[in-house]
Amino acid sequence: MEVILLEKIKKLGDLGDTVTVRAGYGRNYLIPQGKALPATEPNRKVFEERKAELLKKAQDSISAAQLRADKLAGLTLTIKALASEEGKLYGSVGPGEIVDAAAAAGVDVHRNEIDMISGPIRTTGSFEVSVQLHSEVAATITVVVEESRSAAA
Repeated sequence: MEVILLEKIKKLGDLGDTVTVRAGYGRNYLIPQGKALPATEPNRKVFEERKAELLKKAQDSISAAQLRADKLAGLTLTIKALASEEGKLYGSVGPGEIVDAAAAAGVDVHRNEIDMISGPIRTTGSFEVSVQLHSEVAATITVVVEESRSAAA
């Protein structure tokens, strides 16, 4: 299935590109989310008419994400978790706990923006976590996991 992209999509293409995707991905995700149009002649004409508007919208989105990235730069979040004497956690620290700690610090981060490539944190210590705010904008925050002795971690 060929679609015209209405925004930049990581590992797929840029705004205005005509790409071939699997029918289910196009029909069930890209088109309903407003990220693409089916690549038909009438839609090509509609895209050319809206191109300037879409470029401005994309630029506004990038600048808003950049402002959020500037707020996140240098942010250190401290999370307390139950741990053994060796520093292994009873459980793990994942995106949900990071979002909760960020909210407590007064920073707005969504769970789907947290990029934990190596999986959840399972030991105490300091870790760098990437926050993907936009397909072109990412920030890095420091998450410090400390041992908590109480059961109400």
